[in-house]
Amino acid sequence: MACLNLSFLLMLSVLVGVTEASLPQFSHQGAMAHGDIIIGGLFPIHEAVEAVNNTGLDSFSTPQRPNCSRFYTKGLNQALAMIHAVEMANRSPMLSSLNITLGYRIYDTCSDVTTALWAVQDLTRPFSDCDSPTNSSHPVQPIMAVIGPSSSEISIAVARELNLQFIPQISYASTATILSDKSRFPAFMRTVPNDEYQTHAMVKLLKDNKWTWVGIIITDGDYGRSAMESFVKNTETEGICVAFKAILPDSLGDEQKLNIQINNTVDIIEKNTKVNVVISFAKASQMMLLFQGLHSRNVSNKIWVASDNWSTAKHILKDVNLSDIGNVLGFTVKSGNVTTFHQYLTDLQFESEAELKNPFLEEFFKQPDIGNATNAIQNLIKNKDLDMVFSVQMAVSAIANAVAELCVKKQCKTTTAIQPWELLKQLRNITFEKEGEIYNFDANGDINLGYDVCLWEEHESEECDIIAEYYPSNSSFTFTRKNLSDIENVVSKCSDSCQPGEYRKTAEGQHTCCYECLVCGENQYSNHTDADACSMCDTENTWSSTNSSECLPKAYEFFEWNCVFAIILLMLTAFGILLLFSVFALFFWQRDSLVVKAAGGPLCHLILFSLLGSFVSVIFFVGEPSNETCMVRQVIFGLSFTLCVSCILVKSLKILLAFQMNLDLKELLRKLYKPYVIICICMGLQVTICTIWLTLLMPFKGKEVQAKSILLECKEGSDVMFGLMLGYIALLALICFTFAYKGRKLPQKYNEAKFITFGMLIYLMAWVIFIPVYITIHGKYVPAVEVVVILISNYGILSCHFLPKCYIIIFKKEQNTKDAFLNSVYEYAKKSAENIRGLTGIDPQRKTKNSVYVISNPSLVTEEKQVSVPKIDNVA
Repeated sequence: MACLNLSFLLMLSVLVGVTEASLPQFSHQGAMAHGDIIIGGLFPIHEAVEAVNNTGLDSFSTPQRPNCSRFYTKGLNQALAMIHAVEMANRSPMLSSLNITLGYRIYDTCSDVTTALWAVQDLTRPFSDCDSPTNSSHPVQPIMAVIGPSSSEISIAVARELNLQFIPQISYASTATILSDKSRFPAFMRTVPNDEYQTHAMVKLLKDNKWTWVGIIITDGDYGRSAMESFVKNTETEGICVAFKAILPDSLGDEQKLNIQINNTVDIIEKNTKVNVVISFAKASQMMLLFQGLHSRNVSNKIWVASDNWSTAKHILKDVNLSDIGNVLGFTVKSGNVTTFHQYLTDLQFESEAELKNPFLEEFFKQPDIGNATNAIQNLIKNKDLDMVFSVQMAVSAIANAVAELCVKKQCKTTTAIQPWELLKQLRNITFEKEGEIYNFDANGDINLGYDVCLWEEHESEECDIIAEYYPSNSSFTFTRKNLSDIENVVSKCSDSCQPGEYRKTAEGQHTCCYECLVCGENQYSNHTDADACSMCDTENTWSSTNSSECLPKAYEFFEWNCVFAIILLMLTAFGILLLFSVFALFFWQRDSLVVKAAGGPLCHLILFSLLGSFVSVIFFVGEPSNETCMVRQVIFGLSFTLCVSCILVKSLKILLAFQMNLDLKELLRKLYKPYVIICICMGLQVTICTIWLTLLMPFKGKEVQAKSILLECKEGSDVMFGLMLGYIALLALICFTFAYKGRKLPQKYNEAKFITFGMLIYLMAWVIFIPVYITIHGKYVPAVEVVVILISNYGILSCHFLPKCYIIIFKKEQNTKDAFLNSVYEYAKKSAENIRGLTGIDPQRKTKNSVYVISNPSLVTEEKQVSVPKIDNVA
């Protein structure tokens, strides 16, 4: 049995030996330093690897590590930043007090995924004595953490390898959003924010400057496609359109393929003349070739929004001027104080550094454009990226603090004292201080400091001028430079902006940013540029014409006081009232004269009072209506004019009674003639009509919404009651007209019936005309129509009833005597008697014996004129 076991062990050892012998050894010497805790470093010391043709079946052979090409000074600077940060940490009391030191092994990724994976294999596989790069007799210590790489695509591949052993990885520049997914990359952390924040900041910059028609250029790979996806997603929610998407190959080694894609991208940019803003997530070297291609075709005056991938790589302008390509706005991760690193570069001793631990410096020193140590130092200082350096320093500080906290609890001098997963756990919960600021990783393993926006200027310095700061916490920019007219005046739109009063209409199948501007219709508006649709006005209270940017409040329309027509009518009303008072004063002064008595005596004053009420009612037809004025105006007019017509009706009956030759009819009229009773009855009926009207369906203030205004008007409540009120007055006027018409042949000088006939005829004609006009007319001048009719009626009665009397009183005083009056009556009676004798053959003196109306004072008439005449006292 023991022999069997021995045989099995011998066979197993042979198989292992064969396997190890068949595996190629990929160990590639880089910069290194011994320490108790070893940190790995992955940096792009070179930009590319030499292309290898593996397209044919015969081309495959034993895998060999390809040669790297195109030395990248900025990558060397990043590696030096790690070396300097480790040395600073070892000198700090935090580690020196524990007698613990950090070591490092730094590898060149050559900006290539495969090369980076070989480096990871070198970092993670256990070294035997013969495998050791230093060929020492002691095994190489395992790494506890890895810093880098810078490229997101390389970080994704490296992270998958390091996840197998939970070796913490802290990238100082990989910003792909996918790396924040802790279920897929649990050991990955970074000292920069993910691209979700960067793309959001870029879109915010585009929106603030109204750049809605843009292009995007990316490098093919996980980083570029993730950034483009995030960018496009953010633009869709902000109304920004991507005119074109250009994808450049990830590999820089295949120059022919790269140049073809560069030329295609130049063609795309040249054809899209309206795209004046281009966002780029490409590599710096690719942008250098692109700028050269654009310059050769005189394509310039663009705004280039650079991601942190190349935002500080001003060296790419070595063959073109900045003015030839336009303006470059770069997003860089916010950095801190790196003056100690600057001093470190100044103090570098190339011979000792290269011989002892950094072969990368030796290669750098041999570059054609270096020549001596002074040039080398100047070149390094010129090519340092402050944000990259600071991010590397933070990564080292985080690891140093985590190691210090772990080594306080256990002895870290032994190789197996701590495990990578223990350090990972400590890092996820660490809070560390640097330059007086407190930092920690969030739930996604990221440190988000925000961004600086820099503007490239035409000067030799590689540093760009910071013009703004972006804070992810509130998604806002704070500009530190005000004069940015060269950028703010750039227009990048597919279509010109639609002005207020217009809206955008996009044709089917087109980008939403390519549209035509259509004018908003009536009662629609748009109050900002590039409105997607017009908003509707509140047609109850506002309106707008076509192409309006706002809704105007509808003006209230009514028969205003300051209207010219209203002023004229009010002046006529005032003149009428003044005339009324004048007539009233004259009639009161001449109240005992025969003319005043013949005109009705006390009834004249009552008529004048009623006309005053009618004139006053006119005032309530002018101005903004209210419920009260709507009720008062019709009632005042109705009652006052009813009183006026009732008094005129009494006068008509009186005249008819005084000069009626038919004694039987006269006797009947004498019994019915009760002046004030008749007036009260007439007024009572009108009061009843108005009371029913105001009780059941009273007039009220109404409004009618029109296209551009709101008409305020009085609604009569009930047109039937309104018509009944006017109809009743018209009926009384018609009766007056009938009675007066019968007395039209009375004495010429005192013919009251004739004036009543004319007055009532004017009234009836005015209101007959009023009815169709009132029904057909519309608008604010409807009250003016009724006012005109009221004034015609009032002036008609004044002119026919009172002005002739005033004329006799003032200018014909000889006719205002009893002799003149009796003579006129005698002439009328004599003429009437002759007519009766001629028609009947009966002597009228026989009938006068039974007459109750005789001249009370016959001496006023000569003997030959003494015939039967009406009694003056009764007439008066």
